[in-house]
Amino acid sequence: MGATLMGARTNSTASVWQSNLAVSTRRTVARDLHSHATVPVKCLCQAIDSVRQLRLACAPMAQLVTDSIAGLAPYQGGKPIEELARERGLSDIVKLASNESALGPSPLAVEAAARALKNAHRYPDGAAFRLRSAIAEFHGVTFGEVLHGNGSNELLELVVRTFMTPDQHVIFGRPAFSMYSVIAAGHNVQFSAVPTDANLVHDLDAMVAQVRDNTKVIILDNPNNPTGTYVEKERLARFLRQVPESVIVVLDEAYFEFGDAPDYPDGLALRDCRENLLVLRTFSKAYGLAGFRVGYGVGPERLINYLNRLRAPFNVSLISQEAAICALADHEHLRKVVSLNNSERVRLSSELARFGRVFPSQANFILVDLGEPSAQIYDALLDQGVIVRPIPGLATHLRLTIGTAAENDRLLSALGKVLQN
Repeated sequence: MGATLMGARTNSTASVWQSNLAVSTRRTVARDLHSHATVPVKCLCQAIDSVRQLRLACAPMAQLVTDSIAGLAPYQGGKPIEELARERGLSDIVKLASNESALGPSPLAVEAAARALKNAHRYPDGAAFRLRSAIAEFHGVTFGEVLHGNGSNELLELVVRTFMTPDQHVIFGRPAFSMYSVIAAGHNVQFSAVPTDANLVHDLDAMVAQVRDNTKVIILDNPNNPTGTYVEKERLARFLRQVPESVIVVLDEAYFEFGDAPDYPDGLALRDCRENLLVLRTFSKAYGLAGFRVGYGVGPERLINYLNRLRAPFNVSLISQEAAICALADHEHLRKVVSLNNSERVRLSSELARFGRVFPSQANFILVDLGEPSAQIYDALLDQGVIVRPIPGLATHLRLTIGTAAENDRLLSALGKVLQN
């Protein structure tokens, strides 16, 4: 074995070393088989497993994944309450980091989910007929124009998987929803992340200027996450007409329900501006079903048909479908959620202006520039039992989810103490 290992070192490649090691180990096992009447199966399996583990340990990582995946960092969501409790021994914690609903889901949705549990041993309707029918009726579109997803995030990835190859190009903003770059890099797709303007609003003219012959998709979140800013209706309509028809424009409207500005656009009302337009919505935010993972898209039936060919079967659970159907029908609960959010958004924005620059928001969160390193402020707020969100690339900013009045008061008090100290 020593000679074999020496030969591997001489060749100085991991593949040769692994091959020689495997041969040597097989010889050792064969010798043992010859020397003894029997070798316990367990021992033999352990020897084979040892070879496998050594081969994996020696395999260069570059051979396991593409460079684009090797350079990715895992998506980091808002810190869970349970994690902060474990780390710092706290019990009274307010989480304002993940843009979750302040009032939670509709009671009707919870009741529907509970009723559906008795059929949990059954697969859900893979075509989500009842859910898609409810969404189609709600928006005045056809059944074939609706696609369901495990949150709108699954649909974003499905667009890239379905319509793009590594030699094609996607455009989105920066900053924007962080999963855009993760999805593009994960599929080894070329991308341009176009900087927002000085007010952190998407620069649509700059996006149009980035269109190439191989551009296949543009993703625009409106309002933008993490800034809360939005592109007004006329500018968006002009943009949709300017983009070449061969490009699929994806409007990510995860926070649509919270928009109340007079010129705030409804992407579904702009479908006559272009054929290749896909509008994404979610039940995670205003409808309070983040834990159920239900999103949907509305677009031309031919696009939906292609997306359905790669959509995972049973991607939205039976329980989630039933909850979403009832959540969509509970208009009164949605009105309460939006009313509370938008009134608190005005109040919280005014109060936060004492601490730094507040960016006008049309979402259920607010971005504030505190003018000093936000990582330290974020950590100090954790000690106060308040979880918010630092934003990569915006070193002095924090994103703050709008909670109940009591939660927002807790945030303001904690932030005041931290900045004073």
